[in-house]
Amino acid sequence: MKMITSAVVALLASLAFQAQTSKSAVNWPQWRGPARDGHATVTAPSAWPSKPAEVWKTPVGIGHASPIVADGRVYQFSRQEEKETLTALDLTTGKPVWTQSYDAPYTVNSAAASHAKGPKSTPVLHAGKVYTLGINGIVSCFDASTGAVKWRKSFEKEFRSTSPDYGNAMSPIVDSNLLIAHVGGQNSGALRAFDLETGQTKWSWTEDGPGYASPIVVDIAGTRQLVTQTQKFIVGIGVTNGAPLWRQPFSTEYDQNIVTPVTYRDTIIFSGIGKGTFALRIAKQGAAWTATKAWENPELAMYMNSPVVEGDTVFGLATRNKGQFFALDARTGATRWTSPPRQGENAAILVAGKLLFMLTSDANLIIADAAAATSTPIKTYEVATSPTWAHPVLLGDRLLVKDQQTLALLSLGGK
Repeated sequence: MKMITSAVVALLASLAFQAQTSKSAVNWPQWRGPARDGHATVTAPSAWPSKPAEVWKTPVGIGHASPIVADGRVYQFSRQEEKETLTALDLTTGKPVWTQSYDAPYTVNSAAASHAKGPKSTPVLHAGKVYTLGINGIVSCFDASTGAVKWRKSFEKEFRSTSPDYGNAMSPIVDSNLLIAHVGGQNSGALRAFDLETGQTKWSWTEDGPGYASPIVVDIAGTRQLVTQTQKFIVGIGVTNGAPLWRQPFSTEYDQNIVTPVTYRDTIIFSGIGKGTFALRIAKQGAAWTATKAWENPELAMYMNSPVVEGDTVFGLATRNKGQFFALDARTGATRWTSPPRQGENAAILVAGKLLFMLTSDANLIIADAAAATSTPIKTYEVATSPTWAHPVLLGDRLLVKDQQTLALLSLGGK
């Protein structure tokens, strides 16, 4: 009788997950989640399991692009030999639904050899189409149902280089019926808006080459604007027309402007290697825009990690002491806590309810209490056997993890 009961429970759980994954509430259509801010939904178990259960695992190719999820499918952008490949998989089973590839030869900068040939940019899914940016600058639009290529753009005839020194890493964004990506390369590029249906250029901002950061979109003083780090600046650009609104000089070592900004009340929070963490207050005075520093914490600088905000707290991974997680007061920049040192080179951080999920590039998943006064973990798991540079996707009590070559769906439910 107990065996029958267990089987029924397992079946009901599986059916519930399949039903849940068909709902938009668990969709993960872009870089860092539905709101592009690292916030996720979680169903915390009554007791954390000794280790996550593997629901499925499948080879998908190399690259740091994060998976995206919509309507019961996972879309993974990766490299298979000399082709960049977009694969659609069934979320419940991990079985491929369709695969599309195109030739994309690429030579890795020797300083980034350990990161291989990418791609590094996470796709974005909107209105039944998936948009990708390849490591050497190819922009593509795919039909999400069939994989059919709707349009594709390359820029070798327009720019001296079609990617920055270490390959494209910015993740495109869709807003105001536009796909926006930073194309081109070192010292020569364009933050460009494309028509979603045709790929036609709607506007271009050409005052700087691309950085490695991914943009966000915010509404300030009645103006919808894209905010990001470019090669040498932090900028605000009008979403609908590409108008330059404001910019701040911002340079890091080897032009490695990487961190995705986050918002807190009327401020936008930035960081960069050797530049600390700081908040800018953007305002409009007459026809002019101003960007004023609201606070700065020079001791805690991020490199490839992007922060998350929960309540009045900013969470991130600082570069000091070979990697330290930290919590800052989002109102003042004051340090609330730092973790023990040597946490790793990079980490992707999600906040779900009052829980922090921190996945290091060494494949350690650290779960902590976001409201606690210290960084003491609730649980730590090893979730892969090779490096995990891609951002994870948290869906209820399940987690998608992309490692060096494979994609896995793990369950955190049960005991």
